Amino acid sequence: MRNILALTIFVILQILFIPLAIVGAIWTGYKQIVVSKRLGVSQTAIEIINGRWTMHVFGLRDDDAAAKLAAVLPNTSTLGLWLALFPLYAYSRIAGATRWYPTIAKMGEEKLFNLIMNRTGYFDSIIDKVKDDAEQFVVMGAGFDTRAYNELKKSGLKMFELDQATTQKLKRTYLEKAGIDTTHVTFVETNFSQEDWFNSLVAAGYDATKRTIFLWEGVTLYLGETAVRNTLRTVKANAAEGSIIAADIYAKSFVTGEYDSRMKATMPILDVTDEKLSFGLGMADGAYQQSLTSFATSEGLTIGESYFMGYKTEKGVWVVVVELRV
Repeated sequence: MRNILALTIFVILQILFIPLAIVGAIWTGYKQIVVSKRLGVSQTAIEIINGRWTMHVFGLRDDDAAAKLAAVLPNTSTLGLWLALFPLYAYSRIAGATRWYPTIAKMGEEKLFNLIMNRTGYFDSIIDKVKDDAEQFVVMGAGFDTRAYNELKKSGLKMFELDQATTQKLKRTYLEKAGIDTTHVTFVETNFSQEDWFNSLVAAGYDATKRTIFLWEGVTLYLGETAVRNTLRTVKANAAEGSIIAADIYAKSFVTGEYDSRMKATMPILDVTDEKLSFGLGMADGAYQQSLTSFATSEGLTIGESYFMGYKTEKGVWVVVVELRV
């Protein structure tokens, strides 16, 4: 009965909200793409915080910092998100569970629309498992990630966030505007395409003798293979035994747009903010585990936890979230 009531109200609201949802989607998209371009920052980073905001609002994952930061950032609109998602929110409140979106898929059954929700959970799992044995937490290509400002803040980890100057300055400005305490985080301006990027981290107080969690989320697919391998080598050469790199690595079919015909239609959007996809591993025909193992071994790394998203689906694996032990 509860589900029938929820579905009935959802249908009514969805019909009434069609004009508002269109306005909300257009406004949010404009801010994410056009305003991000104007500010010189990543529009895909906004897509991530929008997803984290959605998870928080729908009760899938607590993230007060993401909710506060998204509310003040100039290149997104929580009002626009509400206009687009309110009927789904109403359904979830009445039914007591989400349906259609946002949802967290069962492992191996992830579709593209589950990307942020499932990927975030898999990274959380890896971090939660190793955080008590680590002393430092380094977010490489931090974007608008807010892990350092929630429960992880209580862990006692020495925290660093690395990103390009433009993105980091914007984030710090609006973290302050949102009233989020950042005194426990050391911000490091750097560029991973430069060979000496790690020197900036060392200069900021990173200690190579301490076990460290390196979080590298949503970055590798925008780099060339040489840059990806060089970054892994640099971390391995400067990390204490017991350190790990938590990273997501995508299938070649994903970065080329061949995984799903709808992807190629959206790829021109990435050109607007110069975020073309580049690096991917061959994961087709059931070779995903072997491909990842060969790649990790070639860089002297071993694999801990790994989450191959989509391996039970007809199209197969399109990304893996993996713990790489140095």
